[in-house]
Order: sequence, then C-alpha cells, then structure tokens
Amino acid sequence: MIRNILTSILLTGALIAGAQVKPGVEVLRDGGFAQLQGKRVGLITNPSGVDNKLKSTVDILAEAPGVELVGLYAPEHGVRGDIHAGDKVENMVDPTTGVTVYSIYGKTRKPTAEMLKDVDVLIYDIQDNGCRSFTFISTMGLAMEACAEQGKQFMVLDRPNPVGGDIIEGNLTEEDCISFVSQFPIPYLYGLTPGELAIYLNEEGLLGEGKKVDLQVIPMEGYTRNMDFRETGMPWILPSPHIPTPETAIYYPMTGILGELYFMSIGIGYTLPFKLFCAEWVEAEKLSKRLNERNIPGMMFRPIYIKPFYSTSKDTNIQGVEVFVTDKSIAPLTLTQFYVMEELAEMYPEHRIFDNADEKRFNMFDKVCGSKEIRRRFSQNYKVADIEEYWYKDVEQFRATASKYYLYK
Repeated sequence: MIRNILTSILLTGALIAGAQVKPGVEVLRDGGFAQLQGKRVGLITNPSGVDNKLKSTVDILAEAPGVELVGLYAPEHGVRGDIHAGDKVENMVDPTTGVTVYSIYGKTRKPTAEMLKDVDVLIYDIQDNGCRSFTFISTMGLAMEACAEQGKQFMVLDRPNPVGGDIIEGNLTEEDCISFVSQFPIPYLYGLTPGELAIYLNEEGLLGEGKKVDLQVIPMEGYTRNMDFRETGMPWILPSPHIPTPETAIYYPMTGILGELYFMSIGIGYTLPFKLFCAEWVEAEKLSKRLNERNIPGMMFRPIYIKPFYSTSKDTNIQGVEVFVTDKSIAPLTLTQFYVMEELAEMYPEHRIFDNADEKRFNMFDKVCGSKEIRRRFSQNYKVADIEEYWYKDVEQFRATASKYYLYK
C-alpha cells in the first residue's frame, strides 16, 4: 500500500511539473503582470485558484511587482476554503496577506460600490465544474454586473471546463426560474470555460440591464476544448467539498437535479458523491439489471450497498446503483437521473418521487432545471420521452451563438 501511495505521489508530481496547460494566472505572471501594472486589484477566488505548483493566486498577486492587491472577495466556501457548503461567509482579514476579505456569499452576493471603491480591476480565478447550478459562475456574472455599474475593469484568469467544451445539455433558464443556481439564460451544461462564458454574457447583453463591462480574459496556453482535465497535467484542487476529483464534475449534472429533492441518496454523505442512486426501498440487483438492459449510451451501472455518514439516509443501510460513465461524449449526462426515476416509478409505483418528495423542495428542483415545465411534464407519466425534446430544444441555437466566443479549438 505504501508503495502504491508513493507511486501515486510521484506520478502526480511529474504531471504537475510537466503540465501541458498553463492556467490564466501563469500566463499573466509570465507576461510580467503587464495588464495590471500600477493598478489596484481585487480578487475573487477560492482554493482552486492556484498555479501548477499549487501556489495560490492570492499570494501570487500579493507578491506581484507593480500590482497592489487591495481586496479579496469570498464566494461560497470562502477564499481559503474554510467555510462549509451553504454556510454564510463573513467579512474578515486574510491572515497571510493582511488584505480585507469581503463576503459575497451571504446577505451580499454582488459586490457593492463600497466594496469596490478602492479597486481598479476585479479579477476572477476559480476552477469551474461546467454546470449552471454551480454557484461560482453566478458569482462571476454578478461581479461583472457590479463592475459594469461602477466603471471598474473585470478580468478572468481562465481555467478548463472539466465536463468538456462540446457537451451542451438542458434548456435555457426561463425568467421565472432565474436564481443563484441558474442566474443566467444558459443551458444546464454550457460547454464553455469561465473566460468564454464571461465573454458570452458580456457580448450577448445578459448582464444587468444589458450593460457591458470592460472585460479582459487571460486565456490558458496549451488547452484544447475537448481536452480531458487529466490530460492538462494541471493539479485538481476541489472547488467545493463534494467535487473531490475532476471526474466528479462529470457526475455532478448526472444526479444533482434529483439530489435537490433529498428523496434518495446520490452519494453525498458517502464516499462517492454524485455517483449513486440509493434508498431503503430500492432493490440494488433489480435496478442495476433494468438500467443496464436499457443500454443507455456511455453508461454502465452496478449494484451497491451503503450506509451514509451524513445527509440523506444518514446511518441507514440503503442500496441502489453506482453509475459509471464510460464515454461522456455520448452519455446523456443530465437525463440519466430521469431514466433512473422512470425505472423506479415502474418498479415501485408507491414511491413515485413527485408523489412522495417534500413539495417544499419542488421550487429548488425547478430552479435548477431552469424551467417548471420539466417537472410538470415528467410527473404526469414518469417518462423521459415526455421531456427530452423540451430539455434539448435550445441546445443547437446556443451552440451556434456561443461558438462565436470560443477561445480554444
């Protein structure tokens, strides 16, 4: 075991030392911070904002010659990652740099004029997971709006999309479902890097009142849009506690919508977050067999028996399936949870999800879906066929528009 651990450490170190892709922060540094010379800088980041040697962007900018770091802005989990998921972040002073940290995950989710008064350029550097409901892109968009309103520059230090640059799934968010988990009218999986998304939001007039911000994106070097995150050679720093590996970002959209109902375990509270569908009343072998017989492209299932340590079904023996994505390019990632719900409704009609889940959670389910139509249509017959056309109706138009803003081939 010790030999395996040492081998893993050595391989990881070799990958990082010879990383094929440079994140935006390294490109900025290699250019001598030319775009920031003589400027007062604010930074939105979390622990995932690092270079390929694991040095924090906070510390890189604090030490940058000719640059004055005057403010840090804490999204969900905090700048240094010391805040639990969902907990409010408070204003504080960063103990390493002595710079004031302003909370933008609490009562305030959009930087105020007071927070930005000493800033010339507000920078964003966070590893995304490529999914609309991940709150960091909402933070980015609202910060862009604030900078547009206050006449401040905005800069994105770009990072990969771990789901991939060609995978787009889900309808555009509809007006009555706009929220912090679906802040902008984009698909659930949008196939853009943070920098590309920032350009899209800016150029398509999707910021508040259609205002545009003075935007600059520092692209990565060596990145191609179909590149798997592991191929980049970059270290994966979990952007939130339940996304421990880049592969988890692929499973997040596969189970996360259903997870909003807290009706069955999706692996949160166990060691396989976003990879499971489990409940007390499920028969693992039967469900696994039925799902495999569907021959869902790019997917395989196996029976699993677990006892979650926290969250849904805590300290309870439950069973179900673990999902394996064998080819994400053809797998219907977001619809998988609906295929599972369809099978469960046929196997256990007395446990049909929308007849048994807490109705108070329906609103969040709809917001994450970006439309009330998905739940309304699916809950009538529990058939994926009833929602598939609606779910994909905006994909090709979005792809055509978004491709104008691609930074990578």
